[in-house]
Parts: sequence; structure tokens; C-alpha cells
Amino acid sequence: MSNPAFATDNVACYPLNRFSIAPMLDWTDRHCRYFHRLMTKNTLLYTEMVTTGAILFGKGDYLQYSKEEHPIALQLGGSDPADLAKCAKIAAEHGYDEINLNVGCPSDRVQNGRFGACLMASAQLVADCVAAMRAKVDIPVTVKTRIGIDELDSYPFLCDFIETVQQSGCDTFIVHARKAWLSGLSPKENRDIPPLDYERVYQLKRDYPHLTIAINGGITDLAQIQHHLQNVDGVMVGREAYQNPYLLAQVDSALFANNHPVPSRHEVVMQMLPYIEAHLQAGGYLSHITRHMLGLFQGIPGARAWRRHLSEHAPRKGAGIDVVMAALKHVQECDLFD
Repeated sequence: MSNPAFATDNVACYPLNRFSIAPMLDWTDRHCRYFHRLMTKNTLLYTEMVTTGAILFGKGDYLQYSKEEHPIALQLGGSDPADLAKCAKIAAEHGYDEINLNVGCPSDRVQNGRFGACLMASAQLVADCVAAMRAKVDIPVTVKTRIGIDELDSYPFLCDFIETVQQSGCDTFIVHARKAWLSGLSPKENRDIPPLDYERVYQLKRDYPHLTIAINGGITDLAQIQHHLQNVDGVMVGREAYQNPYLLAQVDSALFANNHPVPSRHEVVMQMLPYIEAHLQAGGYLSHITRHMLGLFQGIPGARAWRRHLSEHAPRKGAGIDVVMAALKHVQECDLFD
């Protein structure tokens, strides 16, 4: 299945995953994604990883999102081809733009469910899972993986994995340029301790030019993003996009040649207010949303006071829009990218 492109006003079509924000458990929920979308119209947004069990047997609506979040991809966790196929079909019916299979998360909880990074040792099973999903949906089915696990970290091992999975028709791989230790390191440590090996991902693109290869891991600024795009097809940014979200305001013009108006940080806050009010009226809590906004003024005078005010007051019972407006007074208007 080919990787489709999408079009926006005044911009040529680009691959869907030219730039994306990583799926991050407990972080990239629907409130976070709505907030991010205010700063970038073109970036592909990913959900948190959602397990097949949650979708098929859970009591909540784990696939809820706002129409403004498009383009949006669902990341699935699971290893049963039939269950994954059912979930992919449900996601496609919900209007998701892509299904992504998690073959990169190293947490114990994920391993116990036999999905995540441990699946790198079972390439044929991954291929079977992808094939089952592709048989049920017309949207892209992609795989997010590591460069290796434990002692299975050679370049030939990675190539064998890619070659096996591509036989299922998967043509897009997002590669976290670190191996994962399935025992001995925590998920947090697995994001920092194994050394980055960007060159291995570059080599993968050179050896498999027909595949779409996106890179992930340790990427923190626009210059790095642009450098990676000279060697691979796409870049996925995780923690930096969350902790310094205004980075996203530069993406559309720099990476997608889209010169639509960019909101200032203060304007982003004001644009969030109707969304926040709707959430509060539905019985939600202010902190559900504002926790994702703490890094908006990163590097700007008053940023610490902004974070402190929201952190202290937003979790309180009955907290409302007035808390956000009071926090905003701690930071002055500034040039867009100060």
C-alpha cells in the first residue's frame, strides 16, 4: 500500500509522516493533540498507544478525538492479528488517517502482553499482524520500531526484520535510533541510556530506497530536523515537542512551505479557551488540559511563574478559565520565536 499525501492551502502534497509527533503514553492524549494542532496544521499527530484489549473490551471511548486533529494516526499495541484487524477496522471507521503498530515500547507491562519492542524478535508475527490489518483497511498501516533489542542489535538483524515485515505490504517504518534493553533498564532509561545511532537509520534508507523511513530519538530543534530530512523521509519528535511545544509553530513554514499565519504564544492560549470551556462544561477538570500547556513559554521571561501558577491552581476543585488568564499575566507578549 502506498503512503498517501495530504494537501493543505497553499502547499504542495507532502508525505503524511514528513514530520510527526511521537505517540507518548499519558502525554499525547486528545487535549494535547488539539493544543499542538493550533501551532501546526501539517504535522501528523499520533495518539498514545492504545491496546487492542482496551478497544475491544474496555468501557471507555479510547478512540475519541476532535476533527481539528487531522491528520491523526492511531498507534495500536497488540500481537494477535485477528484482534488488530478488528481494531484497525474500527479506527478506520472512526476516520483515522493511519494505523501504526507499536514494535518499540520496552516497558514490562507491554512485554507481558507480548507486544511492543519484544516483537522485534518475532518478525513474521509482526508481518502477519500488518497483513491482517491491511486486509481490513485502506488507510496506511505503518510500524514503529527500534534498531534492535538486547543482544539482537546488529544491522543484519534489523535488515532481516525490515525485509520480513515489508513482505506484508508495509512500506513505512518509523525507527527509534536506539536499541532497547528489555530487562535491566526502565522505559525512561531506554529513552536515554542506549546510544543513538542515526547512521544506522540512514543506512537503512540507502539500502531500502523504496521504503519510507522516518527517524526518531533525541531530536530537539529545527536544524536537526532539517539535517535528518536530507537522509531519511520523515522525522518524528517526542519529548521536545511536548516540553517545548512552540517549536511546532516553525514547522509548517520550514518543512511544508506553508506560510499561513502563525499564532503567538498568547494567541495560542486565547484560542484554547473555547476548547477548555467546553471541557469544563462537560464535567472535565482544568488540569486535564493545562498540564499539556506548561511548556508553551519555554525560554521566555515569566515561564516559570506561568508553570507554577497553573501547576498550583489548575488541579483545584472548580478551577476555571480565570486560572489560565491569571497565569497568562506572568508572561509578556513577545516576538513569535524569541
